[in-house]
Parts: sequence; structure tokens; C-alpha cells
Amino acid sequence: MLVLLPPSEGKAASGRGAPLEPDALSLPGLAKARAAVFAELVELCAADEEKAREVLGLSEGLRGEVAKNAALATAGARPAGEVYTGVLYDALGLATLDAAARERARASLLVFSGLWGAVRIDDRIPSYRCSMGVRLPGLGALGAYWRGPMAEVMPEVAGDGLVLDLRSAAYAAAWRPKGEVAGRTATVRVLHAPTRKVVSHFNKATKGRIVRGLLEAGAAPATPGELVEALRDLGYVVEGEAPGRAGAAWSLDVLVDEVH
Repeated sequence: MLVLLPPSEGKAASGRGAPLEPDALSLPGLAKARAAVFAELVELCAADEEKAREVLGLSEGLRGEVAKNAALATAGARPAGEVYTGVLYDALGLATLDAAARERARASLLVFSGLWGAVRIDDRIPSYRCSMGVRLPGLGALGAYWRGPMAEVMPEVAGDGLVLDLRSAAYAAAWRPKGEVAGRTATVRVLHAPTRKVVSHFNKATKGRIVRGLLEAGAAPATPGELVEALRDLGYVVEGEAPGRAGAAWSLDVLVDEVH
């Protein structure tokens, strides 16, 4: 099973250890594209703080994020699973998983990123600010920029098993499973049961809990249908059925009354 996650806007501070080693990152087929985004982002932030703040969509209170980006080449790096914070990652609680579940997380979780394309949770990266919705002056909209490189590497990364896609729309734009891979992909929408509406906190927290539950249970669903059964075994109310045509992803709704 491959689990696709969004990153978080908020991130933990960079570590004090060694800086980024680009060649050590997973998915080496993305190396050239990563280098181009990295170089333009650092140059932009080092050259013109006001322009960088505008391009990145940062408020006055987040001005310090520009300086952080300008120093990415020398900033300390730490595992991506420690860098990404926020509601989903708090609920996932990587640091508190037991050894077996942690090993499953290393093998199955892939975090999409406007800067890196995608990284594994043990890839060491510095803290940064660059969402997939950013339009860099030289490279254009990052969602569109990443489509080509991701299309080259993701079919192999997806392997021949289930793909559980928990990304938000902005990050899903960088790679959409096609053909045979799409047929074994399941997207999940979390709905507030009484209103049947998407509520951000419910959505993010429940997705984190879903991933944690699957990892702790050692669940290994091979198909979207088996995923439905695995989620129901974990106590979730799940609605969804097979798509009406070949090569289309499953769409599952998880109904939640409240999140503690």
C-alpha cells in the first residue's frame, strides 16, 4: 500500500545537524526538477524580500519565512516526518508509533511538496515555505510544473498495490493516477455525518487517524474494496463503491460525528 499525503503549511524548525543532501532524497528521478525549484526559490528569497513575500502569498507576520527560504542550502535538515506538523500529522503521531508501525510508515507514506515534489518520511529536509499553489516567476505554477516529472516516476513508485490518496486538491494536481494505477487508487473524503459537509478539522484529523490505525493494525489492503473492509474493521463508517468505468479511482466517504 502506498499512502499519498499533503504536507503541512506549518513546519517544525530546521535541525542543527548537517544540511540537505539532495542526492540522498528518495525518488531520485525528481532530482533535476527539485534542483530547479530549489535554486529559483532560494534566489528569489535572497534577492527581493517583498517580491518573494508576494509570490509565496505570505502575510506581513510571516515575513521571516522568506529569510528561512533564502538560507535553505545551509540550514540543518531533519526527517520530513518531524518537519511536517499540523492537524493531520498530530493525529498521525509518527513519533509515538511502535517499531513495526514505524517501519510500515517508512515504506508506505509519501508526502507531496511544492519544493521537493514528493519525499518519504525519513528523507532529511530543512524547514521551508513553498506550497504547491505557488507560481514561481521562472518555472510557473508548481502544480503544473511537477506533472511531467511526477508522471515519469510515480507509476513505478506506486508498484502493483493499493494507492490511498489523501492529498488535498492542490497537491493532487501534481500527479493524477491514470489507467491501471487509477483502478487501484482510492481517494477519501471525510464528511461531518450530521451535515454531510467537509469540515477542515474533521477532514485532516480523521485522515491522520485513519493512517495511524492502518499502520498500527498492520493492515495491508491490496485493493480499494479491501480498504473499505479494513476501515470498517477499525470502526469507521464508510460509504463508497466501485467506479462505473475501468481506469477510474474509487471515491470513499468516511462519516464522522465528532473528533476529540
